[in-house]
Amino acid sequence: MKISRKFIEALKLSNQRSYKIALQAGINPSTLSKLVCGIEKAKPNDPRVISVGKVLGLKPEECFSSKEGGFDGEV
Repeated sequence: MKISRKFIEALKLSNQRSYKIALQAGINPSTLSKLVCGIEKAKPNDPRVISVGKVLGLKPEECFSSKEGGFDGEV
């Protein structure tokens, strides 16, 4: 599974900096960066992604894209 475009957009549009969001979610800011950039792959229902999603106000299913090509195309 890939991180959804909705997740990426919510992160970009947030009033908070991504490192603060990562800390609120209980993960290292560099881990969040690696997940978003695709350097580190997110597993299906990855708790790190879900924790960040909660901080962003997203439901767990909104954090992931089931499409093989990556982002789900939603903006």
